[in-house]
Amino acid sequence: LRSLVGSEMCIRDRYQRRVRGSYTLVPALVMPKQILTSRVVKIPNGVTVTAKARTVHVFGPRGKLVKDFGTIQVDIQVRGKNVVVERWWGKRKQVATVRTVASHINNMITGVTKGYRFKMRFVYAHFPINAAISDKKDSIEIRNFLGEKVVRRVTMLPGVTVERSEKVKDEIILEGNDLNNVSQSAANIHMSTLVKRKDIRKFLDGIYVSEKGPIVD
Repeated sequence: LRSLVGSEMCIRDRYQRRVRGSYTLVPALVMPKQILTSRVVKIPNGVTVTAKARTVHVFGPRGKLVKDFGTIQVDIQVRGKNVVVERWWGKRKQVATVRTVASHINNMITGVTKGYRFKMRFVYAHFPINAAISDKKDSIEIRNFLGEKVVRRVTMLPGVTVERSEKVKDEIILEGNDLNNVSQSAANIHMSTLVKRKDIRKFLDGIYVSEKGPIVD
């Protein structure tokens, strides 16, 4: 009898300690949702912006850009000379998408007014990198990278042109209105000349972005 009572008390004490130490007894702190989060993007003169069903069309002196934000749950409205991006009752990660959409729209406006330019330099120690650009300026062929015979061909994304620099040796210039396409085309060129099976601290050959931003001249 004494052993049974002792074992029952041990089980009861162990259960009580487990309950006291668990997080179920502490009320959970839930961050409140933000009622309204909004961002305003100003529309400059000479630019027209339309938004319907989360699809934004931007018209400007350099052309037209279209981007679909259908996967992001925000409200996009054009009110006068402003584009308003709103999110009602959003959590932290949902609220963060408001500024993301506003930044994309701002980049589109910059693209149709100024455009984007990326400059890339050829870096080599011994084997000079040769590049041949097509007549339409929509593709580039890279030869003699690290002395290899293989020809690396990179096609530009829609709306992006590539050409040689007239002022600087071993430099190419990428231009376009869509920042995503221009930057991705530059990344494709860089990725095509990655050094494999060698120490990248010693073999620094490749094509690297040296300057990027809106076209100022």
